Formats: sequence, structure tokens, C-alpha cells
Amino acid sequence: MNITVSPGNPLQGQITVPGDKSISHRAALLAALADGDSEIQNFLSAGVTQVMLNALVELGVHFEIDHATLIVHGRGPDALRVPDRPINCGNSATTMRLLTGFLAATGIPAILDGSSGLRKRPMARIVDPLKMMGVPVEASDACTAPLILHKRALGQKLHALDYAMPIASAQVKSTLLFASLAADGPCLIHEPGPSRDHTELLLNSLSIQVSNREYVGENHQMLRTIALTPPGFLSMPPISMIVPGDISSAAFLIVGAAIVKGSDLQVMQCGINPTRTGLLDALKGMGANITTSGERHHNGEPIGEIHVRFNPMTGIEINGPLVVRMIDEFPAFTTAAVFSQGETRISGAEELRHKESDRITSMVDEFRILGAQIDEYRDGYSISGSSMLNGGLVQAHGDHRLAMALSIAGLAAQSPICIQGAEIMSESFPGFFETLRQLGAKVSAE
Repeated sequence: MNITVSPGNPLQGQITVPGDKSISHRAALLAALADGDSEIQNFLSAGVTQVMLNALVELGVHFEIDHATLIVHGRGPDALRVPDRPINCGNSATTMRLLTGFLAATGIPAILDGSSGLRKRPMARIVDPLKMMGVPVEASDACTAPLILHKRALGQKLHALDYAMPIASAQVKSTLLFASLAADGPCLIHEPGPSRDHTELLLNSLSIQVSNREYVGENHQMLRTIALTPPGFLSMPPISMIVPGDISSAAFLIVGAAIVKGSDLQVMQCGINPTRTGLLDALKGMGANITTSGERHHNGEPIGEIHVRFNPMTGIEINGPLVVRMIDEFPAFTTAAVFSQGETRISGAEELRHKESDRITSMVDEFRILGAQIDEYRDGYSISGSSMLNGGLVQAHGDHRLAMALSIAGLAAQSPICIQGAEIMSESFPGFFETLRQLGAKVSAE
């Protein structure tokens, strides 16, 4: 599908965005361990979560979903079954990594595989520490998918973990936290900076003892240690929760309003977890007119409203812990930087090369097609921003976030931008273009 976005109209109005992808994944997995029915409202029903739900079907979990409410009929870990075929994780590294931790805790044997793109994603970062815990897991020679988990003896606990993560990664941390539920003692995970803490908050809401301690390291670097005390059993209480709107999806609308004159946008009921609001901090540092209000908490997660009005922005330097706090928002941020005055430089972001696409190279290539002055480095890129960007024909590269970032650029370009392969956006934001139209944007599909 080709989608064309034309300039000329501001974004105005109130909107809610689909449920948070990260929280939806985690809630579904923990509900599968529950003994009883769990109700998860505003669950993200999209391509990236469908593969997780398909995996739960393979494991014998029963559920239904209606109008973004997921009901999981949990019958405890003993009711889970051994899948009779490899579990297809599609293109979702989140599904593969979190499901590996889940299976490691339960001891259920399985093969996890996925798309050719997923087979390129690095898995040593979870395989190595899981082996330290005694998890019988194998990967390819390159330590990529498929992953093979062998059966563990009934009742055999995993070794308690004390592990320093080389990079801050919420997926790796969450994988290890899931596995730690079956450990024979308290587990410690040390990360070089604060990654998103949705797993810790959700586990705490289920009365699992998880604590975070932040401290300053030798090089004045902010470090964090997460401690989990295994409950001694895997069966969880049923979950009743409302998933906040996904700030990673809202990011594109926020940037769209920030770069188009006359825009006045409110994003309602959106997650504003501090580990996820790095983009808001970066945009404010560039001069964007963004405020948050109405903060409240659901299952430990902060939710509120985000108000954005157009305001000229200037370039900024992004590095260090802020990179982790906005790792999924760099495509949206890049659009903002292109329309800002002066230079923006991103460093310490090599992890972007291991997403749905090599996001550094693909963003540089596609924005150059549109006339942006952008240079690529090993661990980042730099942008000489201006208010001028040409229209043209660009490619999504099978990356939902890149496709949405290029679409938003069309709101402020000199002429329309056409995105080929735009259907990939439904992986994380079903109805993205309908939402843009609702807010006043000029959008056409062919």
C-alpha cells in the first residue's frame, strides 16, 4: 500500500492512541500464568501483539478479545502444554525474548522462530545469562533465532542470577526477570542506565517483590540494580488493569503538532512513565511547547494528558541515558530535528541498528531522498535542520516506526510525501492514517 501525506493543514483536537505495546505483551504473558480470569482493557490489538497471542494459543492458553479488552482464562502454569510445532514470533523480537524468559521459568520445551528479519536480531544478550541460570537453551551459530528450549526437570529451580547487563535493555531485563520467577534465590540485574520498568511495576502490582536502586558509578554514570525475590511458585493472581496509551505511538502525533504551524493537540490517557518520556524531554530541550497534566496511576503506571502546540525548535545533542529513554522514538525525533534550526547530533545509539530495520541507515537514506542534510556515523547521525524539506517517494523498509516518521514529515514538507509499504504501520498503530485525518491532515491511499 502507498500512502501520501500532503502539507497544508495543522493537527488539531483531542485523541487517544492504542494501548502500550510493551505493557500489553507483558500483561498477556503474566495473565497466562494466572489461576483465574484476567481482564486487560485497552490491550493493543495489532500485528506485534497478535504473534504473542498466537504463541499463547500454541501453549494451550484460552482467551478472547473484544473492543480492545483481552480476557485471558488462566488456569495456572500446570495447565500449559508443550507446543507441537515451532512457535512463530513473526517479526517481533519482543515476543521472542519475553517468551523465552516465560518458557525458561515454566520449563516447557519449545522452538521459537520468526521472519528472516527476526533471525538477524541478536539473541546472545538473553541466551548467555539464561545459560548462567541453568536454562537449557540453544541458538544458531550466530546466536540468533531459532531458539531451542529443552525441557527442564519438574520442580527443578533455576540458579539465582547476579548479572551486569552490557547495555540497558528493557527486553533483556524483562526476559531475565521472567526467568527469575523460578530461581532458587534472590536475583540481581545491574543495568548501565534506567530502561523502561513496566515489568517491575506489573510484577509489584501482583505482589512479587521487585525493587530498583539507582546510584552513580565511577564515571558519573547513572546505574541501576533490580532485585527480584522469587515467590516460590509460578501461579499468578488474575490481572485487572487498563493499559495506558502507547507514548511511542503518540510520539508521531506529538511531533506532527510540534512542527506544523497552527497545531493544537491533546493526547488523552497516555502513558507518561518517566522511563519512556525521553522524547518529551528532548523536544522540550529544543523549544517545543509541550505540557503534561492530570497524572494518575493504574497498576503502578503513570497516565496523563499531553498537550502540544506548534513552536519553532532548535537543534540539540542526544547521548547517554536519554538515548535509552527514547530508543523507540528516534524515527519521530528525526522528523522533528529535520524541521528544527541548527544542528542535531545523536551518539551512543548503535542499538538502533538492531531494530525492525537498521534504523540509522534507513532513516539517513530516506530523509536524504527528501532533501535533508543528514550524515551517518557508527553509533548515530547528525542533522543540519531547516524548515525546508522536499516531497517525494520513500520506502518503509518493513519498519512501522520509520513509515510513520516519514508520514509525519509530509505534514510540513514543501510538497506531498508518498510512502511505499505503508501498511506496515498497522503492526503497532492500527488506524494511524484515520487518526491523522481525524486531526485534519491531508492523507490519501492507493
